[in-house]
Amino acid sequence: MRTADTAPHLRTAAGTLALAAALVLAGCSTPPPAPGTAPSAEATPSGSASATGTAPLSALTGAWEMTRLEVGTAGDLDPVPYSGQVVFTDAGTMSVQARNPDAAAPDGPYTVGGYEAFHGTVAPVDDDSLTVEVDSALAPTLVGQTLARDFAVTGDTLVLTPTDPSEGFRATYQRQG
Repeated sequence: MRTADTAPHLRTAAGTLALAAALVLAGCSTPPPAPGTAPSAEATPSGSASATGTAPLSALTGAWEMTRLEVGTAGDLDPVPYSGQVVFTDAGTMSVQARNPDAAAPDGPYTVGGYEAFHGTVAPVDDDSLTVEVDSALAPTLVGQTLARDFAVTGDTLVLTPTDPSEGFRATYQRQG
C-alpha cells in the first residue's frame, strides 16, 4: 500500500511514465538497417515486402486498441495507464494515437498536452520486425525519424516492443473489428 509520503514520487513517476509511453509508441530514432538486411521503401513500393516480409506485415493490417502498456527495464516492466490505438494499412502505412490520462504530465519529445499522434511508412526488416519512417506527427521533432519495432501477433493480440531493448517497453493491443 502506498502512503502519502510517496505521492511526490508518484507525480514525478507519472511524468516519467508519460515520456516512456511516448517512447513506446513513437520510439527513439534508430539508424536504418545495415545494407542487405532489409528491403528499403524504394525497393518495396508502399511498404510491401519481398516474400519474406509480406505475410508478417499483412498480419498487422487493421486497427488495434491498446490493452496494456508496460515500461521499465528488461524483465522489470510496470503497467502504465495509457489508452491508444495503432492502425496498419495494406498500403504500408502505420498511424498511432495515444493519450496519457494524467493531464498534468509534462510534454515529452513525442507528446504535446499528454497526447501523441504520428503517421508513417512501414518497411519490413524480417519476419518479426519493422521500421516506420515518420511522415507527420503532432510533435514536430518526430517527423523524419526512423523507428524500429519488433512485433508478435498471436490470434487477435499484437505485442510491440522496441528493437533496442534499452528502450524498455512492451505495448499490447487487441484487434478491432
